[in-house]
Amino acid sequence: MNKPILPMSSYQLKLPTADGGVETYRLATSRSFPAKLEGTLNRVAFSAAHVVADPRADVDPWLGAAIDWDRTIAFREHVWDLGLGVAEAMDTAQRGMGLDWKTSLELIERSVKAAKTRGNALVFSGAGTDHLAVEDARSIDDVIRAYEEQIAAVEKAGGRIILMASRALAKLGRSAEDYADVYNRVLSQVREPVIIHWLGDMFDPALAGYWGTAELDEAMDTAVAIINANAAKVDGVKVSLLDKQREIDMRRRLDARVRMYTGDDFNYAELIAGDDKGYSHALLGIFDAIAPVASYALSRLAAGDEAGFHDVLGPTVPLSRHIFKAPTRFYKTGIVFMAYLNGHQDHFTMVGGQESARSTLHLAELFRLADRAGLLANPELATRRMTTWLATRGIDA
Repeated sequence: MNKPILPMSSYQLKLPTADGGVETYRLATSRSFPAKLEGTLNRVAFSAAHVVADPRADVDPWLGAAIDWDRTIAFREHVWDLGLGVAEAMDTAQRGMGLDWKTSLELIERSVKAAKTRGNALVFSGAGTDHLAVEDARSIDDVIRAYEEQIAAVEKAGGRIILMASRALAKLGRSAEDYADVYNRVLSQVREPVIIHWLGDMFDPALAGYWGTAELDEAMDTAVAIINANAAKVDGVKVSLLDKQREIDMRRRLDARVRMYTGDDFNYAELIAGDDKGYSHALLGIFDAIAPVASYALSRLAAGDEAGFHDVLGPTVPLSRHIFKAPTRFYKTGIVFMAYLNGHQDHFTMVGGQESARSTLHLAELFRLADRAGLLANPELATRRMTTWLATRGIDA
């Protein structure tokens, strides 16, 4: 089948190619999407939002995190304007990958405060155990106390909880019983229902063997049993395994009170659309980069226009699969690069220096895919910024 020919715009630039050469790339005619939600939504949708680094701060990026708080909160305002929730201080914000617990808590406090000024703006915040160094975790009780400390801090700030997967628990937990002890104890104390976060080891290698086994079917049995036993304390579960069928299988096994939030950045469009047996809500890192498109697509779905939903959201999937390709944990680089191209920040600098985590070729292909999906909000700005950045990599216009 021949691919559709996209109409071209007047913008063009030189992009590197895999054979070591350079090609002239002409942008497609851009698509425009509303800057605010139009209509309503029938799915709960969170964007796991990134943080904007402060490139002017006198800090060694590998050792400390400097945040531009104004731009960071402004990005969350952008997400809320589009009717999406913010999943705060998660891995997209480089939590545990450059962003420590102290800075994460300040981020949570600022975000919750900003959300409250907007009335019904939705924000859930990550509570984990990352202030407890894995090498210092000696017992399951240490893990429980670490969870309790962070939960208390988020609740004191007035926040709702996303219960993050714990590297310390992955180290110490040897059985389903160990995980049940931790989650039963922690969930019994939370004020409001939480979102359970199951993050696969493709996102964080330190989480290998979560739920006490490397066998995913057994892990799912354990997770489902714990969640369903605590259904009154669980708003939903976010699954990030990049495995469509496993998510569907788990979704069908959950207590009716528990939502499934897809974390599958490879297959989110079809999982959100669902089937006659159910659907997934969304808690996605890619929604940071595609928030206006996601908002519009979800509004089409709520209006009964499933074809329109797929027409808009479907073209974003190749970009997402590229951004989240292995090593998946480096996906944050592509997310922040998109924010730079689209004018949400004036630089391509990241916490931990992770702007260096992807190659020039990778980010050049990201530009092509973003253009084809209609995701470059201002093609002139994006072209100029891409050209300027490529010059720092030795590729002149």
